[in-house]
This record gives sequence, C-alpha cells and structure tokens, in this order.
Amino acid sequence: MGLTGGEISVVAAHESVHGGAIGYRGRQRRGRTLHGMEDELATIRDADDRAQAYLAGIGDRPVYPPQSAIDALALLDEGLPDRGLGATSTIALMDRVGSAAVVESNGARYFGFVTGATLPVAAAADRLALSWDNSASTEMGSPGTAAFERVAGQWVLDALDLPRESAVGFTTSAAAGTIVALSTARRALYARQGWDVDRAGVFGAPRIRVVAGELSHVVVIKALRVLGFGLDCVEWAPVGAWGRIDPDRLPQLDSSTILILQAGEVNTGEFDRFDELIARAAEAGSWVHVDGAFGLWARASKHRDLTKGVDQADSWTVDGHKWLNTPYDSAMVIVRDADGVTETMQSDAAYSMSASGAQKNLTLEFSRRARGIPIWATLRALGRDGVAELIERTVEYAQSVADGLRAAGYEVLNRVVLNQVLVTTDNPAETERIIREAQESGDTWFGRTTWQGRTAFRISVSSWRTSQGEIDALIELLRVLRYQPTAPNGAESGPAHG
Repeated sequence: MGLTGGEISVVAAHESVHGGAIGYRGRQRRGRTLHGMEDELATIRDADDRAQAYLAGIGDRPVYPPQSAIDALALLDEGLPDRGLGATSTIALMDRVGSAAVVESNGARYFGFVTGATLPVAAAADRLALSWDNSASTEMGSPGTAAFERVAGQWVLDALDLPRESAVGFTTSAAAGTIVALSTARRALYARQGWDVDRAGVFGAPRIRVVAGELSHVVVIKALRVLGFGLDCVEWAPVGAWGRIDPDRLPQLDSSTILILQAGEVNTGEFDRFDELIARAAEAGSWVHVDGAFGLWARASKHRDLTKGVDQADSWTVDGHKWLNTPYDSAMVIVRDADGVTETMQSDAAYSMSASGAQKNLTLEFSRRARGIPIWATLRALGRDGVAELIERTVEYAQSVADGLRAAGYEVLNRVVLNQVLVTTDNPAETERIIREAQESGDTWFGRTTWQGRTAFRISVSSWRTSQGEIDALIELLRVLRYQPTAPNGAESGPAHG
C-alpha cells in the first residue's frame, strides 16, 4: 500500500529537516565542544554501550549487591577535582562502581517494593526525550512534548476508565500527586465555606476534616503533614481483617471532609469498598481521594470489579513506575475538576502564559522533564490488551507463589486478590532468618514487613520480565530455606523441624 498524500507531506518535511541538519553538520560548529571534554556523540555511545552491557547481564548478578560492591562505593568519596577529569573517565567510574552496587530491580527476580522492570519501549522513549532536553511545562516551551503528554493523559483516562473530563498531571511520584490532589481538595472545601485560601492563607481558616484508613500509606501521611493537617487531627477509620476500611465504623462525613481511600493496600493488595463509601461521601458532600499507586491498574484488566465505584471519586493518584513498568520517576495525579486543580497549581508568569491544561499548572513543578512520554510509549506499544495481559499474568504468578508457599509450610496472611503475597511462619525468629538468607543468597530480594503484630515478608510480583521459571525458582528457594536453613559459613545446619 502506498503512502497517502498527508503521509508523503510528513515524510517530505522530515527529510527536508534532516537534510538541512546534515548540511549544517558539515559546517564548523562553534560552542559544541568544551575544553577537556570528549566528543558528545562518542560519550553518549560509550554510556549506551555500558547500559546495554548492564541489561545483557540481568539475571547473572546477585539481585542485591554483595558487601564487596557496597564497600567499593568508597571510591566515590573523592574531593571535587580542581581540574575536570573528563567524560570518559567519569562514565567509566560510574559503570565500574555503580553497576555492581545497584539493586537489580530491573530484573525478573526482584519481588521487593511494588516496582516493575522498565519496558524497553519506555526506556527508549525516555532516552530519546532526554536528548531533546526540553522543559515540558507548556506548549510554548515544547509543542512536541506537550502533545505527547496530552495524548498520554487521554489514554490513561481511557485505560483506567475514569471521567474523561479529568485533568492528568504527570508527577514525580504518588507522594507529589497526593499533595496536588489534597491541595485542590482543601481549596475547594474552603471555598464552600467562603474562605479564599489563595489570598487569606490557612491561618484562621475554617477547619477541614480528614478521614483516612488507619493503614493509609506513608505517602498519604507525608502529604497531610506537608499541607498542615496535623496527624493528631486526622480521624483514622478502623479497618477489617484484610486492611479495608470498615464501613460500619467509618466516622461521620460532612461537606468539610476529605475522605481518603485505597486501591491496593500495600501489604494485602486489598481495595476499600468504593461503591459504598463513595456513595456515602457524595451524600455528605465530602471530597474523596483515592490512593491507587499500583492497585488502580487492576481497573485495566479482568480484575476491574475490585475497583467498582472508584470512578465516582474526585481525585486519584497512580504510578507508572510500579505496575505499568515505566522508568522512575513516573506517576500521575488525576483530578475530576480540571479547572479546580489548574487554579490551585496555577503558575503563569508574565514571560510564561499557558493554556489551563499545561503541565506546570497541574503539578508542583514549573521546570520539569516530560514524564508522560514513557507513559505514552508504553500504552501505545502495549495497547489495551497488552496492559491487561501484564496485570493479569502477574496476578496469576502471585497466586501461584501463594499456593506454592502454603504447600511448603508457610502461612499466607492475605487473600491474594492482586499481586501481593503476605507470608510468615509460626516463629518470628525463623521468619527473620528466612528473609535474611533469601536476601543473602543473591537469587531474589523481597522485604520484611509487619502485619497485625506479626513479623512477615511481602512478595510483590510486578515485573514484565518475570516468568513462571522465576516463580518456580522462588518457591523452591523458600521451600529449601524453610526446612534446610544454612549456617553462617554456608553449611547446612539441619532440618528446622524434627
């Protein structure tokens, strides 16, 4: 099939631009080089070669770096050089010291924090955007990046089936997004009471109530502290056995209340009962914010029933660098009232006026990189079906881990409705030993946690790289550690149970 007229025009324009660039490259360029620095493209190729070598070695290194690699980080403790040491030496040192001392969270055997590996298309898109080096704050500053992020925002709303009129800000993290969302909520609730917080500030302002689950994530607590909601004043809603807010014990709501719910409790993966709780909040006139850092992606899969009613909230946060497998730092704040968040975050200046949907008016940052581009690239490359497959496959793996560990004599403390597996033994000291020896093995990494007063560990299955082979190996490792603990010298110390 031949190109259409429009496509021919685009190709011709592309060739014209790049032909001009080629002609330009044949001229003498002033200011391109800096005394003592290597050629720009050679430096980039060197770094790319080293990055590719690192990626090629994924799976061959310990998941957590050995002590010798951590000790070697002391080589970085050099004084600031009087005379620059050059790009080649600098990148070589970074690779030699850093590549051995980082955690292989970009691999298939990492089950620690809810962190996926970076999809190749997301990494490549980020790399290309880095070469553009645009400040992605406004369309004026970068028409290209603004267009990519505008489309990415529309696709996020589509994939998560959230109100299409909502504004989507691409933030550094769910923590930053929560600050944006709660700032918008606070401003709206003050306005209902006739208080202009933009001019009058918070001193002497009417009280805003906050109701949140007693197992709210630390980023929610951080946002509340930063915004001046004293933690002693937060009304903590009791939770049930699985970590969900108990509707029967929910504090009274009113039109001066912010209600904070969860899509994916960090230990159990559970979801608050959105349909019931948000209906009550709507009747009372409360603002509802949903912390959906990783769990909200369930809505893009066959597990969407877990999120029933979540679309009736007022604001949401969700990460890309968790379950969507985009690079750090990649997150989103979504606010139904697009005008409200724009007015709250507005940062127009005489030299930088912008449309209401500009990212600098939706996020905390003025100067910012285009965090939405890896989101765009991932959603385009995977499509709706690919996102669903990623979510559903990792949930199946988590359920397989739970089944395998139960068979190996472990106690699984959660229902495994999502990608979190919460595990313990009948002996806290033994649980601690298993965590330590699993981490020291280099074959995996997961973290310690506490659940209802019991020492446990949490296995998060989030990586696109993880296959059934890694799942089987994890189960076997933990089976062996359960019944054949190793002594400090590496020798078997005999069965743990007689």
